[in-house]
Amino acid sequence: MTDDRAPIRLSGTNLERAADHNQRVTLHAIRVSGSLTRIDLANITGLTPPAIANITRRLLSEGLVQEAGQRRGGRGQPPTKLIVNPAACYAIGINIDRDHVTIVLVDFAGQTLARASREVDFAMPDDVAAFYRSAVEGLIAEAAIEPKRIVGIGVARPDDLGTVDLPGRPEAYTVWETADMTALFSEPLGLPVFVENDAAAAAMGELQLGHGQHHASFFYILISSALGGGLVLDGSYYRGAQGRSGELGFLLGNDGRGGQTQIQHTVSLSGLSHPLRDAGFTLADMLGGRADDPALLAVVDAWIDASVERLVEPLTAINCLINPAAIFVGGRLPGGHVDTLAERLNQRMQAAAANIPALASVRRAMLAEDAPAVGAAILPFSHFLLPSATALWKAEEVA
Repeated sequence: MTDDRAPIRLSGTNLERAADHNQRVTLHAIRVSGSLTRIDLANITGLTPPAIANITRRLLSEGLVQEAGQRRGGRGQPPTKLIVNPAACYAIGINIDRDHVTIVLVDFAGQTLARASREVDFAMPDDVAAFYRSAVEGLIAEAAIEPKRIVGIGVARPDDLGTVDLPGRPEAYTVWETADMTALFSEPLGLPVFVENDAAAAAMGELQLGHGQHHASFFYILISSALGGGLVLDGSYYRGAQGRSGELGFLLGNDGRGGQTQIQHTVSLSGLSHPLRDAGFTLADMLGGRADDPALLAVVDAWIDASVERLVEPLTAINCLINPAAIFVGGRLPGGHVDTLAERLNQRMQAAAANIPALASVRRAMLAEDAPAVGAAILPFSHFLLPSATALWKAEEVA
């Protein structure tokens, strides 16, 4: 069925409806809660019922939300519930890492409609751009959407992608530090490109679509080819003074041989690749058809134990300094192994850090393997349609 509404334009003059902070807050409240009545919205946002009536009227007319039946159980006429319209707009998310490239196309509700992924070690910018251009039309066709309703492209990549010294990194890989992301990905769709750190994107995705809907403050651990972290405080991602908060992987820990090394040299897929290789396996074996091989599972189990030991001290510090409600673990490590890692971390932390005043539980993130790509896809939605806590704080200071 063809959607005759005008596409959402990405210019200031045509985004007057989203420039109003109250409208962004109202839309975000509906998005996070799943479904709300106008009375609910007034209570949550603190806006007056007439203001909510005007805002929801605009949201309905522009197709950003839709009515979804009525709430039963009260007296009088049941109030109508409002939900986000998944087909309001779409976005593309790209996750670039040192061992893979993943592309997703998501709807406004954050659901992945189409996906393409390529396992490749240290892909160069031109190779990643070529993969994107070759895949994007097929993704749009698979999702059965109109290209004009895609509002932007988000790219999630590790900081220092080209310079962190990991095994096998070619010298030419430093080209990523000067790569122009807009030039790489703006074509063939001609859309704006937003770039974010991969752990930050994953944490933002978890905040918008995962456990973050029930935990306003949490620390996110991203296990990828390296090790990253993301910090969410009171419902907002915290970047730090230089935008480098959450750099868990660079912390030093005992290497088991009397020395110290960066935690990510153990707690990462690159770190896991070494014992796997010594036992005659590869990461592809763990992620694919040999995942249940007892000998392979024994290697992974030993790596989990070593990772737990490396993480106890930094997680103790995180609990003491930040006091998060939870610690979520995501990334490309299969979910069953993440669950085992979380369970053993919880047990080890309870024994080793029993003296600290508050201890957050470690859990598997709701957004797992494709968390950075899905988080990247949310970046255009956040920029154009959802609220900015920073803008709200400035407004309060001026008042």
